[in-house]
Amino acid sequence: MTVPVEPTSVDPSRNGAPATTPATTPAPATASAATPPDTPSDPHPSAVPGRTAQTATHALRPHAEDVFAAELAALAARDDRPRPARWRLSPWSVATYLLGGTLPDGTVITPKYVGPRRIVEVAVSTLATDRALLLLGVPGTAKTWVSEHLAAAVSGDSTLLVQGTAGTPEEAIRYGWNYARLLAHGPGRDALVPSPVMRAMAEGMTARVEELTRIPPDVQDSLITILSEKTLPIPELGQEVQAVRGFNLIATANDRDRGVNELSSALRRRFNTVVLPLPETPEAEVDIVSRRVDQIGRSLDLPAVPDGIDEIRRVVTVFRELRDGITADGRTRLKSPSGTLSTAEAISVVTGGLALAAHFGDGVLRAGDVAAGILGAVVRDPAADRVVWQEYLETVVRERDGWKDFYRACREAGA
Repeated sequence: MTVPVEPTSVDPSRNGAPATTPATTPAPATASAATPPDTPSDPHPSAVPGRTAQTATHALRPHAEDVFAAELAALAARDDRPRPARWRLSPWSVATYLLGGTLPDGTVITPKYVGPRRIVEVAVSTLATDRALLLLGVPGTAKTWVSEHLAAAVSGDSTLLVQGTAGTPEEAIRYGWNYARLLAHGPGRDALVPSPVMRAMAEGMTARVEELTRIPPDVQDSLITILSEKTLPIPELGQEVQAVRGFNLIATANDRDRGVNELSSALRRRFNTVVLPLPETPEAEVDIVSRRVDQIGRSLDLPAVPDGIDEIRRVVTVFRELRDGITADGRTRLKSPSGTLSTAEAISVVTGGLALAAHFGDGVLRAGDVAAGILGAVVRDPAADRVVWQEYLETVVRERDGWKDFYRACREAGA
């Protein structure tokens, strides 16, 4: 027997696990003339369980579908290409949303991902098939960022999320129980608490599983039946939930961080794997860092990025040289520290530096504002990494033209 499942709210305090009380789902808004019959219209933030217009406006980190609602609406209004069932945009428009572009009416779509176009096209086309998508890469290659924006563009809701940790239970992927109702009335629909994945199956939406390789292997494998049979058995009720058209799943994983569990071959076969690379050139990485820091800075009322572009270039140069084990000119071999020194960490260092400049300086990002952040990012192992950093400072930074202020700032920061 196939049973539809009522959506429930998601409790963020439980790392993406479903809340214990089912939520009432408002009636969907009327679709516009530009929206195909099988595609729901864009929801107002208050139409998503647990979200209101006020929280979307004042949230410290609003969801992608809220921040870029105007761009998504502009793309939908002018999208005359075929859309898969229940998709809010065509695959072409989803790719345009991620990569950026200018619409015929002059509307500018800002790029959300800076990288090879083909990678995005393969990821989007995978979601249009019956295969799930696995975004694989070293830490800091924008896997989570890309998965969020893909879900926002495809389903209009990026919040159907399971956050993978070493303690993620099977209930976070399958379903749980409201034990008060279970004890009072016994097993039944009213006592069932669907997971975000089960909700996505029932509603034909995109679910997300972050850090899949951090989830214990036996819990990981609970996805196998979901991805292969597109069904989720509920043996306690003698029922099942079958995925409706439009359902798919995006998972992210890395194999370079600590605490990683290998995926079983059976589970890996259920995914189409797309590897997100590190930025190819320093210019591309500077562009990525500048864009993200500017977005974060605006929400925190920090100084504009252009005032600190020189320091951003220096942070990126340091990270790339230590990460690659060789200086940019190819003349000096370097030891690499134990950390990944990813683009995400560079964004964090620059954002922290902007906060220092705004609150304890003159508002202009300078070497002294980023020095402590770089030291903290590089020196993860106090014994080994400090030696690597000291050698880099004395053999590269000290002798580089125009970097004297940076050298002094790093020495004063405790190097």
